[in-house]
Amino acid sequence: MRRRIAVVGAGPAGLTFARVLHRHDHPVTVLERDPAPDSRPPGGSLDLHEGLGRLALVKAGLLAEFDALSRPEGQAMRILDTDGTVLRDWRPRPDERANPEIDRGHLRDLLLGPLDAQWGRGVTRVVPGTEDGVRVDFEDGRQETFDLVVGADGAWSRVRPAVSAETPRYTGVTSVETSLDDVDTRHPELARLIGDGSVAVYGVNRSVVAQRNSGGHVKVYAKFRAPLDWHADLDPADDEAVRSAVLALFDGWAAPVLDLLRQGTAFFHRPFHALPVSHTWTHVPGVTLLGDAAHLMPPLGAGANLAMLDGAELAEALATCSGDPDEAVRAFEERMWARAGRWAEITTAGLERLVSPDPAEAVAQFDQVQPA
Repeated sequence: MRRRIAVVGAGPAGLTFARVLHRHDHPVTVLERDPAPDSRPPGGSLDLHEGLGRLALVKAGLLAEFDALSRPEGQAMRILDTDGTVLRDWRPRPDERANPEIDRGHLRDLLLGPLDAQWGRGVTRVVPGTEDGVRVDFEDGRQETFDLVVGADGAWSRVRPAVSAETPRYTGVTSVETSLDDVDTRHPELARLIGDGSVAVYGVNRSVVAQRNSGGHVKVYAKFRAPLDWHADLDPADDEAVRSAVLALFDGWAAPVLDLLRQGTAFFHRPFHALPVSHTWTHVPGVTLLGDAAHLMPPLGAGANLAMLDGAELAEALATCSGDPDEAVRAFEERMWARAGRWAEITTAGLERLVSPDPAEAVAQFDQVQPA
């Protein structure tokens, strides 16, 4: 097995990879651009699926700890018409744990555990095939070499160019994110609207989704089809101007739905990008990719799950390898590409249905994936 392994990125993919290697007593260097674990908001809640994210936690020996932190009630889902009519109101059974929710920050802390990540180590470039191994160039001008560098650094990966010239492409769908705090106390009527999990409202080529996180925090997403530069005339720091522009897109929708946007505290532009559905590359010894760096796809609940399973499987392959570790990496890539390709097709089609000219398509998508 290679002695010098680095993973770039301390998200779900990178931390799962490092944690499984740690469980097998193999050292790994975790390199992260952020200066500290809590230097920026960690994002919304995640649902970890059987056979994907939950399987990765089994491989990391963390399933019991995850179950203690997760929120099975967060699987609940309501769908409304734009006039406020309830179309679906699905609530999980008391024993339903197929897709329990967990806050991204809680998952990060769980995976981080005893790992000694190096924070504030922004990578600018990875150069394979040097005399001493794979060279990693850092933002501060320093360089280090490793036998294997794993790129788990997300959509705009600095590691990806070492193996692939592909870059993410805009899907035509964008999202504006806002949030509500202390929703049960400050906005009880919206708390009832959202329920224990999420509420989604679908219209023509647009939707509003609100998702509970822990501690009374709610993430709200306004999603719509628009040019990438739809907000070019807006000051992104002017929350009231952004709020007004977004509300105009949903004019005529039920007042309680619009209140999810009216009461939001700050607004962030989140355009959806994706890599080609069947993104692969010619194997490069000493470098590989995981998660969004390898197979960025529309955010329909699969990305973090696939990223974690990628990390767990590659770590196990390396930890149990009795021959050439590079062959283990090559074999892993083939398995990852096949699985990610299937999910990329599913999520690409799903996005088309969820942000569709026919809102009934979105309800049909829900009925297709929701447990009976």
